[in-house]
Amino acid sequence: MIIVMKPNATDSAINDVIQRVQENGLETHLSKGKQVTIIGCVGDKTRLADKNIEIMPYVDKLVPVTESYKLTNKKFHPSPTSVSVDGWAIGPETLTIMAGPCAVETEEQLLAIAHAVKESGAQFVRGGAYKPRTSPYSFQGLEEEGLKYMQTAKKETGLRTICEVISEDAINAAVKYVDMIQIGARNMQNFQLLKEAGKSGLPVLLKRGLAATIDEWLNAAEYIIAEGNPNVVLCERGIRTFETATRNTLDISAVPVLKEKTHLPVIVDPSHATGVYSYVPPLAKAAVACGADGLMIEVHNDPAHAMSDGPQSLTFENFRELSAELQPYVSLAGRKL
Repeated sequence: MIIVMKPNATDSAINDVIQRVQENGLETHLSKGKQVTIIGCVGDKTRLADKNIEIMPYVDKLVPVTESYKLTNKKFHPSPTSVSVDGWAIGPETLTIMAGPCAVETEEQLLAIAHAVKESGAQFVRGGAYKPRTSPYSFQGLEEEGLKYMQTAKKETGLRTICEVISEDAINAAVKYVDMIQIGARNMQNFQLLKEAGKSGLPVLLKRGLAATIDEWLNAAEYIIAEGNPNVVLCERGIRTFETATRNTLDISAVPVLKEKTHLPVIVDPSHATGVYSYVPPLAKAAVACGADGLMIEVHNDPAHAMSDGPQSLTFENFRELSAELQPYVSLAGRKL
């Protein structure tokens, strides 16, 4: 349930309402906007049935919330959230670009890619140190050694770093080396992992599951925020459909739907969505045009010999061209790089 206060509500009146709600065993989440103040109530709302909240001073109205997710819900938090990562704000005024290899292979490889993507305007270097692969015989990542290379790349380039984690042990290692952690599509509903990510203290990028609905995705984000970590960014990376022309089907409509349902920033990964490097630029432009707060793009120094996802990776030249072509879209969207 949401309690909407009148525009001229005093701090004292707001605190009185919060106290009344909490005395009856519900949690409260205060959101103060320029025009209106909202108090979100999480818990058994039947406990407030006879408490006459609606007639308390400066209370405008009570609004029931039917969705199971509360903390990610825009009704509770009308203003868009900005997630800060080492001084860079993801959403709503910026366009964030995360670029790099699917898998960290060597220190030299990662450093070469990090320098190249920075020169083309990226603010983050992404790289996989832990690789949950479909086949157990595929390259599984360098693990902590790869994380150390990520740290070196940050020191050399100043780029912020993000890496996927797949276990509590991986989280415990990642917090020592990177600025942001990623929960991949295969782990979107690994609820214990989501809880541990929420406890990590690092901002979290949460990718959409292979066949997850948007409500399931937002409930997964709820697990992270419920552990006291509000710094969550959502990433649309394509869903599994009957179509085989692309690796997955990019649900570009998810961006405006999410903008209506949640206050969290939303970025798009056109690389994993398509699996084909030539499809990445047009879908990256579409993502910016429809309101995405950022892009995650795979870039490799030698895609033909990449140890993971070479066919969907851009070369340095491809990425440089895309960055230049994105500029008009960024300007039209009213964002800055």
